[in-house]
Amino acid sequence: MTTTGTFYQQAVRAGAKIFATAPMIDWSDRHYRVFARQMTKNALLFTEMIVADAILRGNTDRLLGFDAAEHPVALQLGGNDPQKLAEAARIGEGFGYAEINLNVGCPSDRVQSGTFGACLMREPQLVADCVAAMKAAVAIPVTVKCRIGVDDQDPEVALRDLVARITAAGTDAVWVHARKAWLQGLSPKENRDIPPLDYGLVRRLKAENPNLFIGLNGGLHTLSQAEQEIDGLDGVMLGRAAYQDSGVLTGVDDLFPHPLSQETGVPSGAAVSPQDLPADSWERVRDAMMVYAADVVARGGRVAHVTRHMVGLFQGFPGVRRYRQILSTDATKPGAGPEVIEAAFAAVLSARAQAVAAAE
Repeated sequence: MTTTGTFYQQAVRAGAKIFATAPMIDWSDRHYRVFARQMTKNALLFTEMIVADAILRGNTDRLLGFDAAEHPVALQLGGNDPQKLAEAARIGEGFGYAEINLNVGCPSDRVQSGTFGACLMREPQLVADCVAAMKAAVAIPVTVKCRIGVDDQDPEVALRDLVARITAAGTDAVWVHARKAWLQGLSPKENRDIPPLDYGLVRRLKAENPNLFIGLNGGLHTLSQAEQEIDGLDGVMLGRAAYQDSGVLTGVDDLFPHPLSQETGVPSGAAVSPQDLPADSWERVRDAMMVYAADVVARGGRVAHVTRHMVGLFQGFPGVRRYRQILSTDATKPGAGPEVIEAAFAAVLSARAQAVAAAE
């Protein structure tokens, strides 16, 4: 894996496409990322947003620690103070992250009260100052994830202005959520569907900036849609779709073979459809997650901290209802351990074997 600040530029020069999972608050924690890595070795995995102030004042091991199997993983920071972000970025680099990403897109009440996230779309020069400060502090890529605009901004103007300024400041890549953020009048949930997406604007932005990595996020539900919409762009990022139906990640390495990852020893059986994977591939996923969950429990955690991220697997498989029931209920019982994962997988794998036998 390249961690010298060049893998985005290499991808652009080679015409390679990068797939990433999106930063999702309360979802894309270290346990989800380990699970996601079982399905794909090439995807770039993002942390949930971590506020720079929390890193500077809090328990950095708890906030930033991650398993080596997660590589490559990008750290997303929230904040609006260049020096604080620079120091948080420096600390993140020390933990081994492959990239530092600045959140300029989240519309939640939390970020609005702190005047960062999507609020920063209104202050493009401040964003550029933050990027410049972080670039001066670390050797790994510094990137921005933004919206196309907020509230009454004209996206054609606001997005271009922001990208011009952060490009001058040295950003290595821009991930664009192709929907305007409404900070007034819409809830974050409503803002997932309103106003309409504008993929065309993102493609025009890329055409105007051929040497800058520009990736697309927002409204992508399947890998086939991602493969179609990536035309003219450098990367795609899936969030809720890759979480709620995590089996889609099994197709990533076939469609997006850019070799970002180092060999981790984590098995990956790439297939366009999860249904195409043989039983032993799922058994390897099961075994890896059982080992990981045992370590989490040994360190004082609970198996439910891991299994809550696994409920979306096996969409459409026979036995999936029982699988979800075991992970959602049995895993929360006192004393529950990795055997819960074994029982949940058995519900699916045995039902699947019976369905295959009945069809023969």
